[in-house]
Amino acid sequence: MAVDRNASGPASPPKGSGALDFTHGSALRRDSHSGAPAPAHPRDRWALAGGFAALFAASWAWLIYQHWAMRHMDIVEMAMPSTGLWSAEDVLLIFVMWTIMMVAMMLPSALPMLLIYRRVVASRGANALPGTFTVVLAAGYLSTWALFSIIATLAQWVLHTAALISPMMVVSPTPLGGVLLIAAGIYQWTSLKHACLARCRSPLTFLTTHWRGGARGAFVIGVRHGFYCTGCCWLLMAILFVVGVMNIAWIVVLTTLVIAEKVLPKGEWIARAAGIAIIVWGGYLLAR
Repeated sequence: MAVDRNASGPASPPKGSGALDFTHGSALRRDSHSGAPAPAHPRDRWALAGGFAALFAASWAWLIYQHWAMRHMDIVEMAMPSTGLWSAEDVLLIFVMWTIMMVAMMLPSALPMLLIYRRVVASRGANALPGTFTVVLAAGYLSTWALFSIIATLAQWVLHTAALISPMMVVSPTPLGGVLLIAAGIYQWTSLKHACLARCRSPLTFLTTHWRGGARGAFVIGVRHGFYCTGCCWLLMAILFVVGVMNIAWIVVLTTLVIAEKVLPKGEWIARAAGIAIIVWGGYLLAR
């Protein structure tokens, strides 16, 4: 973010310092050149909201259709990976599936960050591009989940090659699922999980310490926030291997849990309580 040369008071942090300037009380301040409130950009705001709503709706519509089609393959054709050795097309298909699923599951929990970022950029004056920069930040955020999707695709490929996952995308034998659940439950209590969760729960604090100006800066902020979010939730996403990668009911449950951890009061304890439940579930599968 550019330094305000016309404002009085202490100098702002130098460009590239990674800190957002709050020395004048708040980044959400009046336009320093005119003394008038920063423009509201109402058309920009509605276009941005409509774009995110369309992306959210399209990704969930695709997931719901895929879930239905997997259970009605006698009446509808559906692209499915081969039951034999995978081709490049099979790998690409699974990658697309994971990427759309991550957009549907993780974009809602990023909305507080996106809204606060847009408001900060809009406050910078008439030449600000809040909608454009917010889209760039979202692209950076989702790019980290696209990277996670590559890793998840490779993991599924390995499981498929080793005959450890069914055509319905559920790991087998059952004890393997139990081990995965116990690992996910334990991770809910680790310091790494909670260090990442703390940054996801405090988007304004995150922006204060990781600020970069311009479109490139927006993308970098999005990538950094996405890495913290991935560090917070990656093993929760791995639970899908146990319940079925395209199990829409569990996709809803995990999405709700992620939002609850990041948004609700005492989200840290929600994460820990979920961890206990997941460990118990994993123990039950091992004991069967």
